[in-house]
Amino acid sequence: MTGAPKFLVVDGYAKKARDELAAGGAAVAGELYAAMLSDESPGSDCDVVYPSDPGAELPAGQALSGYDGVAWTGCSLTVFDDIPEVRAQVDFARACYEAHVPAFGSCWAAQIAVVAAGGACAKNPRGREMGIARKIQLTPEGRAHPLYEGKADVFDGFISHDDEVTELPEGAVRLAGNAFTHVQSVSVDYLGGTFWGLQYHPEYDLHEMARLTWCRIDKMVGLGFFEDREAGEAHVEALEALHDDPTRQDLAWKLGVDKDVMDTNFRRTEVRNWIEKLVKPTMAERR
Repeated sequence: MTGAPKFLVVDGYAKKARDELAAGGAAVAGELYAAMLSDESPGSDCDVVYPSDPGAELPAGQALSGYDGVAWTGCSLTVFDDIPEVRAQVDFARACYEAHVPAFGSCWAAQIAVVAAGGACAKNPRGREMGIARKIQLTPEGRAHPLYEGKADVFDGFISHDDEVTELPEGAVRLAGNAFTHVQSVSVDYLGGTFWGLQYHPEYDLHEMARLTWCRIDKMVGLGFFEDREAGEAHVEALEALHDDPTRQDLAWKLGVDKDVMDTNFRRTEVRNWIEKLVKPTMAERR
């Protein structure tokens, strides 16, 4: 027996961005991820670190090697900006690779995984992918990868991003993509470590997507997602209503969503696979 895993969650949001999301009723990303890991791995322990905060460091007495897995949340920063908050996270991702601690995460995570290993990201020329990523399709490599055991070949997922992976480094494999974003998931082996990154968000549910949309309404009106703020608010209300009553087939039809995003068990398949197929085997080897 290896015991329950000890996780470190990396919440890359700057404090101002965290406060803005919280003011709109959205969960703090690190806490949301920690709750998901606790649900999917009962008995596990989880610390959260905020590397964009000045002077951020691991909890007292903890070393990176003492964690069984590192999970990265999304982030509102841009990974190719040469600023201290981004450099600190790229360096930390490299340290995770060097420490051979299995890593996983959403959105920003896929980009960090690639850039830290020598790849590249850029603005998506198609614009912002927001709400639901449609028809994410596994590549042949993805279909054979343990990350997707039990997952359908094609599925939808919650999403919110402007940037995309444009160049894979040596040791990286594209596992999924769709018509909007070529790299929707990636596996990266680098410096003896492994990072499985998703561009989409298994940690979100309809409520969290509603609150994130609320926080982004004005931006989305400017990008043409909504005709005006009133239309954006109506969309948020529909998301919340379906979250509160999943039997509302009229709303599910109107929003174009199904079990891919509404069924928690299906949505988190990749999270469980990371724990069972990478974290726990690595724990067994190390102990």
